[in-house]
Amino acid sequence: MRRGPRWSTLAVVLLIGVSLIRQGAGEFGGPPQPASAVGDPSGSTAAGAGAWPKGPAPEPLSRSRPERITIPSIDVDAPVGKVGLGADGWIDVPPLADNNLAAWYDGSVTPGEPGTSVLVGHVDNEAGPAVFYGLGALDKGRRIEIRRADGRTAVFSVYAVEVVSKADFPAERVYANSAEPELRVLTCGGGFSRKAGYDGNVVAYARLTSRG
Repeated sequence: MRRGPRWSTLAVVLLIGVSLIRQGAGEFGGPPQPASAVGDPSGSTAAGAGAWPKGPAPEPLSRSRPERITIPSIDVDAPVGKVGLGADGWIDVPPLADNNLAAWYDGSVTPGEPGTSVLVGHVDNEAGPAVFYGLGALDKGRRIEIRRADGRTAVFSVYAVEVVSKADFPAERVYANSAEPELRVLTCGGGFSRKAGYDGNVVAYARLTSRG
């Protein structure tokens, strides 16, 4: 994993940088939100029976950039770009005008490598719903498929989805590295105001369970 700022710093960047406009809220009613954590973000089965995918993880994959993300249960099928840190030290985000584009943060491992890979995307833009609009409706056990530049597909199983506060973001837990391949998918969520935007983030936690 490339050396970079502490996750606690990146958390602020991801939270603010992925803040969105939510135009047309009356028409779309706002994105779906998990009422409470679905599963157990810590990965412990003690707090959420069956939250952690059962069985040993498959062998990790070598490094290869992600090219596409598919989440069939919420109709996500989108290309994946790359974002890094801008000149101001903040993490970049996908162009807001493109409502069907996700991005991999290149300071994290690539999906399928040991460790925690991070993908971000917008929940909406001026035209309405964007790529991760439905992320809050994701249930544990659902599949997230990442097609990589090497032709392999890393398949992850969701074990938790939650809304976390921007004001008190649990960066060390969300971004903690793992000995096994993990994935985090983030977008904006929680309460919304025209003045401040979204006050939280929806975070999906997933673990590699197969590879193609």
